[in-house]
Amino acid sequence: MIARLTAGLRGAGQAGIALLVAVATGLLTAAAFPPMNVAEAAYIFVVPALAWAAFGAPWRWYLPAVGVGSWAAWIVLIFWLRHVTPAGMVALSLVLALFPLAWLAAARWALPRMVEAPLGRRLAATLGLAGLWVVLEWIRSWLFTGFPWLPLAASQWERPLLLQSAAWTGAWGVSFVLIVFNLGLAAYFRRLEDYFRRRKNRFVPEFYLALLLLFLASFGFFRHSAGREAQEWLRVGLMQPNIPQDIKWEEASAPDILAVLTRVSQHLLPLEPDVILWPEAVTPYAVVGHPGMRHWVEETISGLGVPVVMGGITVEDREEGESLWRNAALLVRPDLGVAEPYYRKRHLVPFGEYVPLRRWLPWLEKFVPIGGDFTPGTEPVLLPIALADRTIMAGPLICYEDVFPRLARETVRAGAAVLVVVTNNAWFGEEGAAYQHAAHSVLRAVETRRPVLRCGNAGWSGWIDESGVIRHVLTDADGSIYFRGASVAEVWRDQRWRGVETFYVRFGDWFVGLGGVLVLLGYGALHGREPEARSAAGDSA
Repeated sequence: MIARLTAGLRGAGQAGIALLVAVATGLLTAAAFPPMNVAEAAYIFVVPALAWAAFGAPWRWYLPAVGVGSWAAWIVLIFWLRHVTPAGMVALSLVLALFPLAWLAAARWALPRMVEAPLGRRLAATLGLAGLWVVLEWIRSWLFTGFPWLPLAASQWERPLLLQSAAWTGAWGVSFVLIVFNLGLAAYFRRLEDYFRRRKNRFVPEFYLALLLLFLASFGFFRHSAGREAQEWLRVGLMQPNIPQDIKWEEASAPDILAVLTRVSQHLLPLEPDVILWPEAVTPYAVVGHPGMRHWVEETISGLGVPVVMGGITVEDREEGESLWRNAALLVRPDLGVAEPYYRKRHLVPFGEYVPLRRWLPWLEKFVPIGGDFTPGTEPVLLPIALADRTIMAGPLICYEDVFPRLARETVRAGAAVLVVVTNNAWFGEEGAAYQHAAHSVLRAVETRRPVLRCGNAGWSGWIDESGVIRHVLTDADGSIYFRGASVAEVWRDQRWRGVETFYVRFGDWFVGLGGVLVLLGYGALHGREPEARSAAGDSA
């Protein structure tokens, strides 16, 4: 009876710890990203779970706790998706939670084995766990067409201090450093327990490794900032029409939408922009394939007297009678009209722009009310913005294409001097989606060392420099990004990066491969080692 009572008390204690770990994991994970924007939370977001794992947390309590915490965090982070599909929001958040759950399960296996391991093995295991996080983030960018939304690095989008290593490693390196820091803190807390309970003082190499990597990553910011050679470069007009999504495709609303585009764009003319940006799919009819719409666009932009980079639907007819619908970005010149070639979106949104497996699941439908599926483009296309004394090659990305590092890399390798993102986040309400989306553009700016210009239907519109510093955001008098308006941004370039490809642009996701090697080395360092006796006892409690 006493044994059963003791076991019950232990179970109650583990249940309380599990609840605390679940709450801490969910709260800290959600807090690290927009809209909460507590970037420092990313340095400790899994420390409670890791510390518990290091003390031999029972698997039957540990996995549900970290799983529920991760799922709750993702529900909070993508809660805006309910405006389009509540069921999809719940299902997608569950899928996204599986990745941190898998990593935390690996940490639970590894950490008790690391406690009494030799110095070299502990460091190898620490780097291996960080490498595993990177590999899992990379897998998420490809699996089921890929959804690399909010990698851990995106938590630092307003903290460029840590982001500069992305020019070498991609955003993967930033995530790596943050995970090593979490592991280092957990190891330090584990050492404190040894000291207070057993007066056993021990060097904590994981913690000092974390500090070293943090210093090296931050050093790049000071080195990069010290040699900055800024030069005025381009005056960009940002036109934000804020067309409500529920009327965007209504034929009766078309005249009012076109009037808004004209009126808001004309407000920019006294500010003398070199080019004006219009957001994604901005016109109510296809710009190419609808003669009346194309005529209106070309006539309106001719009246503005300023070239416009715009997002628009195009319908291309094939000889066999088939029509291809495209989500495109086009350059429209006041003197020549729609320029050829134009950019065709390469990475389409499942269930938004096409239905996966339509042949086998014909009952599935898109939430975008346009007949048929869109057809993806196959390559980057640059849009030449001709100024009086030079031509600037703009590399467009449409909608959430800027969350895929590969697409930005390919665009810069094709010769883009600036990345231009046109998007429409009005689908998702006035919550965190637009800010979360903009965070990815910050990562792309640092990875490629190219300015990123963004224009959204209802926000976030602005520009980001090559260091990932946000230089201009279109807001109203109350500081909101969700409004109808326009402004001109003074864009400058750091002359050190003109025509230069970063290490990451040249060599791509090499750091993911290194992460895979570190995983194998870390596993090899711990394979065959049993966790310390106290951890095993914890499992049997």
